[in-house]
Amino acid sequence: MKIELREISIREVTAGYINNQEDGVVGYGGALNIRPKYQREFVYKDRQRDSVIETVRKNFPLNVMYWVKSEDGTYEVLDGQQRTISICEYVAGNFSLNFQAFHNLEDVEREQILDYKLMVYFCEGNDREKLDWFRTINIAGEKLTDQELRNAIYTGTWLTDAKRYFSRSGCVAHGLGSDYLSGSSIRQEYLETAIDWISDAHIEQYMAKHQHNPNANELWLYFQSVVNWTKATFPNYRKEMKGVSFGTLYNAFKDAPIDSRKLETEITRLMQDEDVTKKSGIYEYVLTRNEKFLNIRAFTDKHKRESYERQEGICTHCGEHFEITEMEADHITPWHSGGKTTPENCQMLCRNCNRVKSGK
Repeated sequence: MKIELREISIREVTAGYINNQEDGVVGYGGALNIRPKYQREFVYKDRQRDSVIETVRKNFPLNVMYWVKSEDGTYEVLDGQQRTISICEYVAGNFSLNFQAFHNLEDVEREQILDYKLMVYFCEGNDREKLDWFRTINIAGEKLTDQELRNAIYTGTWLTDAKRYFSRSGCVAHGLGSDYLSGSSIRQEYLETAIDWISDAHIEQYMAKHQHNPNANELWLYFQSVVNWTKATFPNYRKEMKGVSFGTLYNAFKDAPIDSRKLETEITRLMQDEDVTKKSGIYEYVLTRNEKFLNIRAFTDKHKRESYERQEGICTHCGEHFEITEMEADHITPWHSGGKTTPENCQMLCRNCNRVKSGK
């Protein structure tokens, strides 16, 4: 990857600054894409924003920034977006510092700001090199999420359209599926979830494949299908449904015959089962029958000791004697057969016997 360090003045960066919904955020005479349309919104708090301007006014050095060169000869901010927007917004007169806007400053003060040199690394390389480099430099400022890192690399028509659905405050994905999604749309977590589901956890491969598609219709239609299937399969909404991987369930069971009433009866029972410690896992369990989603309550050390003493250290399966540290607690009557996590339903097995029993 080619990397070159340059000094760029604030005067140059703020030239032609535009910040609106239609054109995104651009500067550097229109050659710098500071924030592509529908990308992550400005997340700096006032204190962080003001600190950037104070640093510039005192002529102290800001952390180095990184721009990546696009195929058309323009640039995108790889790291330093929030600092760049803070500077441009101040020079544009959109906020004041200590009751002084930029235009209220003395001429010499304004010139000092405009002449301030930003240290910028200009980067060129392929998508993989840029992503690896971006992950390496993402150590300062407002730390980016994994999806924000991917967005910086796989920019294009597809991503711009996808962000229109998934990446803005009050976006349509929020209106349709916020009850089921965890995280924040503006931090790209809605978008990440949708791509994760449709790609079977191969997010980067999916983004690379579709990077130059004209739109993200496939992803948006898929997401709508997941939400509609979820509402039909589990019509009684509970707060525990938020954050469940319904896309994964949809992929596996969308064509299976499902009795939603029967599922609801079982869900109601499991919600009241004190041995089920992860209630959100119930939705995955009732379809997959995999108990790992439930985090079944474990036997306490007291239960284990009582069973060990009652058995006199003898494994109830192989009949050999073991130290308690060499044994594991097991349900005599399995949980799925109605057995509870109680002292009378606890037996101690040697590790090997417990592994063999669990594997059956």
